[in-house]
Amino acid sequence: MQIKELARATGVDVETIRFYEKEGLLPEPARLDNGYRNYAQPQLERLSFIRHCRALDMPLADVKRLLGFVDDPQGHCLNVDALVDDQLSRVRARLKSMRALEKQLLQLRSRCNGEHGDAGPCGILDELVSAAHGEACACHPEQ
Repeated sequence: MQIKELARATGVDVETIRFYEKEGLLPEPARLDNGYRNYAQPQLERLSFIRHCRALDMPLADVKRLLGFVDDPQGHCLNVDALVDDQLSRVRARLKSMRALEKQLLQLRSRCNGEHGDAGPCGILDELVSAAHGEACACHPEQ
């Protein structure tokens, strides 16, 4: 299959496929007589694996390590476990950060009483302007 067909089959755009080849994540396929890349089932499966890992928000360096384990599966289970544990730690840290962000936005949103419609001062904008002046605001009371 040509690169367009591989892209369509995996949901990965053509430029990303070329990037993965350049980075060594996806081996370059054989070429047809006309110079076109000729992808086969192994490339489709490998690209699907990469896409799944990226959907789990794994960094490319970790995806590359996982592919190395796939290529040589002898006794790497502990290494794979550690890699996934590291990713889980990163996700948990982001979740904590997102919860803090949600709290800040809720505090900011509470400054709007919604009674003015289009007229009158906007409590949210007042808070954001105050913050821009270096003053405390509802979402960052301790500056």
